[in-house]
Amino acid sequence: MAETKSHCIWREMSAEFAGTMILILFGVGVVAQVVAGGYGDHDSITWAWGLGVTLGVYTAARISGAHLNPAVTLALATFKGFPWRKVVPYWVAQLLGAFVAALIVRWNYTEVLGKVDPGHTIKTQGVFSTLPGNGTLPIGTWGAFRDQIIGTAILLFLVLALTDVLNLPPLANLAPLMIGLLVVAIGMAWGTAAGYAINPARDLGPRFASYLTGYDTAWRDQYGNLYFWVPILGPFIGGLLGAWLYHLLIGRHLTPETVVEGTPTGTVALDAEASPPVLPEGGSEPGK
Repeated sequence: MAETKSHCIWREMSAEFAGTMILILFGVGVVAQVVAGGYGDHDSITWAWGLGVTLGVYTAARISGAHLNPAVTLALATFKGFPWRKVVPYWVAQLLGAFVAALIVRWNYTEVLGKVDPGHTIKTQGVFSTLPGNGTLPIGTWGAFRDQIIGTAILLFLVLALTDVLNLPPLANLAPLMIGLLVVAIGMAWGTAAGYAINPARDLGPRFASYLTGYDTAWRDQYGNLYFWVPILGPFIGGLLGAWLYHLLIGRHLTPETVVEGTPTGTVALDAEASPPVLPEGGSEPGK
């Protein structure tokens, strides 16, 4: 049995690593293209991040549930019965996937980054990790911290809404696409104050990769303050808050008998309960 459990966790870690790597290849890659290459704009960034989430979830969902985000893993363990013994292994796999993907982007954009920003300064640091006000607007540490709590709360609230089989989840394997569109929407509506990291691995992995490849100020913001903890702690708090609010406002009221007279909602919820998704314990979920 021990060997079976060991094989299972390594298999799931492999999927989380691969899914998170796909997410970051598209997410950090598009920021590098816009900032260093001059192709695209904010809209292309939000769309590529969302598509990266969708593709990462499709990559990993069958094996691991495709959390791709430590804040998601923590929230699912707290509120949805995801095994606590798997939390740290998932975090490690997610962080490594983000780190490796960022190294690939850094390597591929070496010449362009070197031309645009030879000193590897704050000017292009935002390619890899987030900054308050995206490095230019008058947002401080605590404003960015607030933003990360709110943004990740929105993410987890709606991820649970989209994946709860007792609610009205997308059918025909469309949940990953809808979650990707959710990330697009968050980027378009909540991307100003802190770059919508909403994912500790998404920020810490690339931040560490940039530090190892010449960005000496990677741990600080444009004001010189230590900033790396904001997109780590903020999403953890926000994820728990969003999951709790979903449970309080929606989840605890849903049962297999829930039927709203005059609407198809109840019927769809019952059908979903009868044919649960193939995703493993904890449910599917991406996080940017």
